Amino acid sequence: MKFIKEKNKKNRDYILQKDDTTKTMSTFVIVVLIVLVIAVVASGVYFLNN
Repeated sequence: MKFIKEKNKKNRDYILQKDDTTKTMSTFVIVVLIVLVIAVVASGVYFLNN
């Protein structure tokens, strides 16, 4: 099983594609995960100080 599908290939045995939708959604997921990590750290700091 291949990890990334090239644009011009027609195989179905892949996990990700090299297209704009995959890049956009990957960026969105990474940003959301970073925001969640920052929220957890901020809440931990807040509750330790109170």
